[in-house]
Amino acid sequence: MTGARRRSAVLVLGAAIFALPGCVSLAPDMPAMASAQPVPDQWVLAEPGATEVPLDRYWTMLGDPLVDEFVTRAQTENLDLAQAVARLRAARAGLRQARADLVPTVNASGGVRRDVGDFASDDVLISLGADAAWEADLFGRIDNSIDAARSDVAAAGYSLGDIERVIAAQVATQVISARALAAQLAIARDTLAIQDDTLQIARWRNQAGLANSLDVEQARTQRAQTAASIPQLESNLVAVANAISTLIGEPPGRVYRAFTDAPRAVPAPPVDVALTAPADTLRRRPDVSAAEARLAADLARVGVARTQLFPLARLSGTLGTSGTDVGDLFDIVTGNVFASLSQLIFDGGRVRGRIEGARAAADGSLAAWRQSILVALQEVENASVDLGASDARVTALAEASEGAQNAAILARSQYQAGLIDFQRLLVAESQLLATRNALVGAQGSRASAFISLARAMGGGWQEQNSAREPSE
Repeated sequence: MTGARRRSAVLVLGAAIFALPGCVSLAPDMPAMASAQPVPDQWVLAEPGATEVPLDRYWTMLGDPLVDEFVTRAQTENLDLAQAVARLRAARAGLRQARADLVPTVNASGGVRRDVGDFASDDVLISLGADAAWEADLFGRIDNSIDAARSDVAAAGYSLGDIERVIAAQVATQVISARALAAQLAIARDTLAIQDDTLQIARWRNQAGLANSLDVEQARTQRAQTAASIPQLESNLVAVANAISTLIGEPPGRVYRAFTDAPRAVPAPPVDVALTAPADTLRRRPDVSAAEARLAADLARVGVARTQLFPLARLSGTLGTSGTDVGDLFDIVTGNVFASLSQLIFDGGRVRGRIEGARAAADGSLAAWRQSILVALQEVENASVDLGASDARVTALAEASEGAQNAAILARSQYQAGLIDFQRLLVAESQLLATRNALVGAQGSRASAFISLARAMGGGWQEQNSAREPSE
């Protein structure tokens, strides 16, 4: 074949490649949420209230300054969030790499050569060159790769939002736990002071012959049991405070002093929380959105795997020049253009295996997406019922605590007057301590249930922090 004919054939093949229609996507379609997993129109067990909760900052409704301070600090200093931000950056870098396949790859080269030997020329040969290569995306390999990378960015961004949601709830819950422990510690210390007085009264009555030694020993036992609970409560408070320190990215110490230097009661949250429709709640949940994005990425990778069964078209070219002097370097410029089309014939089933592997990964992602939907519905139902039950428990225990307080006062005065034995005083004081601790525990559970409900509804993260493509 002559040079003219070869050039004509190359030009015809290149023109045919350029003239082909846009690429054909081989990725499976993304299923709709309704077809992937049925979603109820309304909540079954949860009872919606009337109080609207600002989900992006729901913790402010607790009215606790330490909750506000520590959640805000965690949003900027938490190291789990820092790792998630790094993963988002890596995903965005992967998207830029995938998009780079749409444009030609161009390489430049240059060199200087001088011959040596008896018959070598003294001239120095200078050469410059460039080569370029471009893949025509006939069947969507590059476009599907870009779609997969774009979905990876979305998944990483929503995962970042989910970690932010979880961290906010963890910090708020830990602060509530610390408040409850500090309150129970204060109750134990107050009770210990009362029991010191009770023990002294028992000793006086024993010395006066009005009571036997059994009263004294029972009083000693009761006091010692209360005293033994104080170190454990202090240890638990330290552990919770240090956990908060880790969540907000600082060494232990300051957080613990914040609880001990300025103690406050366990905050009372709203209990008649307004609930959005289940479908709207699912759209608000970043973990569900992340699972959906991962499914979209895996479906796009199925399309990438399928394209390996179809022809691959490439266009490449080179350009070069040389000379013995810079002035005549570009006097003669040579180059060529080459268009190629390749088709897989036999690979022993390797590509088929990749396609099946990609389909299996997509099936797993679909199951994970459906699971995330069910978990989200479950969490809202559980937290809503728990919030109502905790509030009812607080109301009952508040009445029980008031009654136990009155009973303990009456029992103490009657014991001092010799109207009742020590056993009845012991029972009254034990009931008072138990009901006070139970009331504080119920108040903590109620606040934690509110936090869990707000978190289950998708509260605690800013949607603008989710994976949105950086402007390029």
